[in-house]
Amino acid sequence: MELSLASSRGALLAPAASAGKRPLSSLSLSPHPSLQIQNHIYSMPSLQYKAHSKVGCQASLATKYMETSEIVDLDWENLGFGLVHTDFMYVAKCGPDGNFSKGEMLPFGPIALSPSAGVLNYGQGLFEGLKAYRKTDGSVLLFRPEENAIRMRDGSDRMCMPAPTVEQFVDAVKQTVLANKRWVPPTGKGSLYIRPLLIGSGEILGLAPAPEYTFIIYVSPVGNYFKEGLAPINLVVEDNFHRAAPGGTGGVKTIGNYASVLKAQKIAKQKGYSDVLYLDAVHNKYLEEVSSCNIFVVKGNTISTPAIEGTILPGITRKSIIEVAQSKGFKVEERPVSVDELLDADEVFCTGTAVVVSPVGSITYMGKRVEYKGNQGVGALSQQLYTSLTSLQMGLAEDRMGWTVQLN
Repeated sequence: MELSLASSRGALLAPAASAGKRPLSSLSLSPHPSLQIQNHIYSMPSLQYKAHSKVGCQASLATKYMETSEIVDLDWENLGFGLVHTDFMYVAKCGPDGNFSKGEMLPFGPIALSPSAGVLNYGQGLFEGLKAYRKTDGSVLLFRPEENAIRMRDGSDRMCMPAPTVEQFVDAVKQTVLANKRWVPPTGKGSLYIRPLLIGSGEILGLAPAPEYTFIIYVSPVGNYFKEGLAPINLVVEDNFHRAAPGGTGGVKTIGNYASVLKAQKIAKQKGYSDVLYLDAVHNKYLEEVSSCNIFVVKGNTISTPAIEGTILPGITRKSIIEVAQSKGFKVEERPVSVDELLDADEVFCTGTAVVVSPVGSITYMGKRVEYKGNQGVGALSQQLYTSLTSLQMGLAEDRMGWTVQLN
């Protein structure tokens, strides 16, 4: 499939397929002028594109971005972290030659997969997560998209999958954000969560790498991941289930890593905890990570976090927080951190793309609850690092790190 575009700069885009079908009942939408869909022809003022077949699989970069000028009328104050159907998604295919097609922007919606697709039968899939933020001048910032591209390529090697080049990945992210620009929340009201997927879409019956792969990017405006927001969360240390083991796939962002944490997480939430903190599978005493976050332990002027040794996801927010903390004069240690150190810490916090920085108010381990004091449960360092990083991400502070990419 290939897009033929004839669009003036700043055109407002919204396929009828997404209009009026928002799953969040609290969201208030202003209806967009209807977009007629007939025989694969989509048209509206300043925009015409036609879907048609494409043969071949040469890797190349798209150079035309579709942009939007208005902001959707949502209840930004009560957005939360849930899926909101936006306008467009990016799709590229790769066959046995290992080269990805140029990619195309399609209306957001279901995709067709064979029941024997590799991702459905053998879990051959990866995903990434990053965000776009709106600056006060209306432009949009991406945060370290190259790091996500590199991590996907590293993970794809472990999963025997081809991956788009760093350049194509970043270019596709830019296209997708600009095509859905009207969904980027106003400054300080949230962010546009970007979800790149790489899946084995080809048919396979025997256990082997799939013959075809699909690279997809979709987006959704989001608020806080934890309902507490920048408020203390309560974790329970899991000493029965394990998230990963040495030699496994804990260090890559494969889809199977996340299904395996659902059982322990469900039990924890039924007991009133926010999430689960996992221990290592060998000694059952060293910290690994929370279900979808990295963990940091503060003692005095030293910040400690578990080392990246194959069982822990190399978080991009984790990496960024380490560099920000070091720039502020803190000592950061990446090493094995025991659960005893956790219970004796001055402060504990989690990091991740979804949460950014999330202070930990309490830890419960083997029935013992330890609470961490701070300003209403939020540690001073957690607050400082959260403010520093989000100010940079939203363009409220000068980016001396060179981490942001501006989309005009």
